[in-house]
Amino acid sequence: MEQKELSTLREQMDAINSKLLELLSERAKIAIEIGEIKEKQGVPRLDPEREKIMLERLVASNPGPLPAATVRQLFKQIFQASMELQTAEHKKHLLVSRKQQQEDTVVDVKGLAIGGGTPIMVAGPCSVESYDQVRTVAKAISAAGVKLMRGGAFKPRTSPYDFQGLGMDGLKMLREAADEFGLSTISEIVDPRHLEAALPYVDIIQIGARNMHNFELLKAVGDMRTPVVLKRGLAATMEEFVHAAEYIVSRGNTQVILIERGIRTYEKWTRNTLDISAVPLLKQETHLPVLVDVTHSTGRKDIMAPCAKAALAAGADGIMVEVHPNPAVALSDAAQQLNIEEFNRFFDDVKKSGLFK
Repeated sequence: MEQKELSTLREQMDAINSKLLELLSERAKIAIEIGEIKEKQGVPRLDPEREKIMLERLVASNPGPLPAATVRQLFKQIFQASMELQTAEHKKHLLVSRKQQQEDTVVDVKGLAIGGGTPIMVAGPCSVESYDQVRTVAKAISAAGVKLMRGGAFKPRTSPYDFQGLGMDGLKMLREAADEFGLSTISEIVDPRHLEAALPYVDIIQIGARNMHNFELLKAVGDMRTPVVLKRGLAATMEEFVHAAEYIVSRGNTQVILIERGIRTYEKWTRNTLDISAVPLLKQETHLPVLVDVTHSTGRKDIMAPCAKAALAAGADGIMVEVHPNPAVALSDAAQQLNIEEFNRFFDDVKKSGLFK
């Protein structure tokens, strides 16, 4: 008799489990719909006050025998699961997401494929200071096999009294030197009003770390069809970085390249902390090419080559490094720029690793 009663109770328990699962699935679908509506409205998915009210109502109407603490714990887990589901659905909808596009995005710049499986080297001065300076660098890096030259003409600096760059004159110097040696150019633009004027001189527009959250600038380059390199902010999370890229892609410009350039931490032995984990994470979560700036991330010439190798081993699509004919007299970032001889040794070292094809 007791065995029969036990069997009946177990059947009832199984039926309740099935009903609970059905109700939880129904609740999850509603949670996804709520998340989609909140996303369209631009409001946060997490609402702590609403969660608190729901918990209080549930505890107040609890008939027992479960204690109030258990009810709170169970429903907090349910709320958390719903939030994770909303986040997962949100990621699926991002245009930069790997779930949205499985194949890698390859950015073509005058025949140079960025993100196509063959790593590239980007080199050039921190700032364009003179035509002779930038031409000397262009000649050297071209001889080494580099196809893409960086050079700052508009320099957002921490101090308003530091060198701010030569502006449009600097871009013209960069273009002239690059054209002479068959190079493409990357340079940072900090003001949307300068974009149109800069286009004849810049093959890839750089959005610097300090401007990663400059949403009007992100929208402006998104409305263009010129390739963009987007640097990770000084203290930006992966989610913030990816969403900054989404600003650009959502406006129609799909030619976006991400750059990990180190984040600010408590560490003092390096200029920043190179987040190597960002490379596989970004490659896994997005379909965009990923470069690593070993100059700004380390600020140390003695470890740039090992860090470049680590970045390539982690799956980076290329390396960015700063080169100056005479770093000691450079108007910005003098200590971290490689001279031409140091660059050649650095590049040879990286190529000998077999990671740079």
